[in-house]
Amino acid sequence: MTMIKIKLVKSLIGKPENHRKTIQALGLRKIGQVVEKNDTPQIRGMIHQVDYMVDVIE
Repeated sequence: MTMIKIKLVKSLIGKPENHRKTIQALGLRKIGQVVEKNDTPQIRGMIHQVDYMVDVIE
């Protein structure tokens, strides 16, 4: 299974509650933090929802 790195680049302040929960579910807390996740359709969908707040490093 391939892995992708996800980096939080924008603050969660003032963002919709469901977007904040998605970021939390991805394991991100602080701006600049990078997490590594399996590249699954579920993770891709979560990234798609909050793509304006994260960068993806493949």
